[in-house]
Amino acid sequence: MKPRIRELIVVEGRHDSENLKKYYDCDTIETGGTGFTEETIELIRRAQAKRGVIIFTDPDSPGNRIRSALNQAVPGCANAFVAKQEARTKKKVGVEHAGYEVLKEALEHLLTVQDNSQERIRAEDMYELGLSGQKDSAARREKLGKALHIGFGNARTMRSRLNVLCIDKEEIRKILETL
Repeated sequence: MKPRIRELIVVEGRHDSENLKKYYDCDTIETGGTGFTEETIELIRRAQAKRGVIIFTDPDSPGNRIRSALNQAVPGCANAFVAKQEARTKKKVGVEHAGYEVLKEALEHLLTVQDNSQERIRAEDMYELGLSGQKDSAARREKLGKALHIGFGNARTMRSRLNVLCIDKEEIRKILETL
């Protein structure tokens, strides 16, 4: 018997849905990529109000744009992240390529974006923490993203995720010390 997921899971395409449904009893909605419609957003809003929503987009630039747009349009959605290296083939990357253990880990560590006007992490902080502007910055961001279950991103994407998730500089410093 497959585990049941109550929330509606938003994915990019049919293959993502098929992969999730292989392991879970769940309902999905597919955005069809970055060109999703206002109807899709309205459906996600209704689902969020009734049963909750998990945004589970691919760990690439289009996936990040979709995630950002949906989190803005429909506040309070949970977010699941997979790392690029855990959801890829030789030529493609996406939720559709993640195995059961990777999906399970992502769905056990959901994060909700906070409505937040305060910038906790500035560009200068990213540099000071070694997350930008240094030879090993990408590797440090990758390790931090894995530790926080927020995926990998360039310095701007990582800073944005840290801010919307209300993660402060001290918390980041402590995590980096343990890595």
